[in-house]
Amino acid sequence: MSDVLVRERRGNVLVARLNRPEARNALDASLIHGIGEAMNDAEADAEIRAVVLTGTGDRAFCAGMDLRAFAGGGASTGDDPEATAGFFRLVGGEVTVPVIGAANASAVAGGFELLLGCDLIVASSGARFGLPEVKRGLFAAGGGTFLGTRVPLAVALEVALTGDTIDAERAHALGLVNAVVPPGELLPTALGYAERIAANGPLGVAATKELVRLGVTDAARAAERLRELQPLVFGSEDAKEGATAFVEKREPVWRGR
Repeated sequence: MSDVLVRERRGNVLVARLNRPEARNALDASLIHGIGEAMNDAEADAEIRAVVLTGTGDRAFCAGMDLRAFAGGGASTGDDPEATAGFFRLVGGEVTVPVIGAANASAVAGGFELLLGCDLIVASSGARFGLPEVKRGLFAAGGGTFLGTRVPLAVALEVALTGDTIDAERAHALGLVNAVVPPGELLPTALGYAERIAANGPLGVAATKELVRLGVTDAARAAERLRELQPLVFGSEDAKEGATAFVEKREPVWRGR
């Protein structure tokens, strides 16, 4: 396990921390591999029911692609296709475990796109967000061009076409982030969201995440998946346990089946 992505278990929550502060936590092959591997491992572990993704330091959550490595021909996704797939499923919002992004500082370019793949975002009060790729003759190819699914179209176009950043308060007003907190409250707030999610039935949570995301991008497919998932979730042992625990006035014991 690489030390560029530090993992810590907090009960049923995995905290994954980008740990390249000297490079503003920029994405190189080793960090992409570490993130993807962590997502794959979280999905494979039934005891992990939520992930908090954050960064080391107060300079950046993630500055995007490591341009020095890219310029030198050294930036790639590595040679582990499973880890690479895990990383891109995170960016695409397809990881089955809920992910809470905890932006300890600014997130731009691929770092912002990494946050957009998270289900909830908590931002430190000093954080800024942006897609500056056009300033480098590029475009936001890692999901940033789909920003219009999260904010009004005019705002998405402003951010993507100007390459300018917005501050945490504006991001919150736009509904892009769920909470803005002082730096010292960032991780506790993110963990609070994660723990409340982790306390719920894992089958219902996974189905809800998939259906809510699909409802934004493909309503017809969302309706089809709802019909497929309903008998599986409503007929599960966990569904029976949820009802029984309610009647017995106790906390449910989920088994994920």
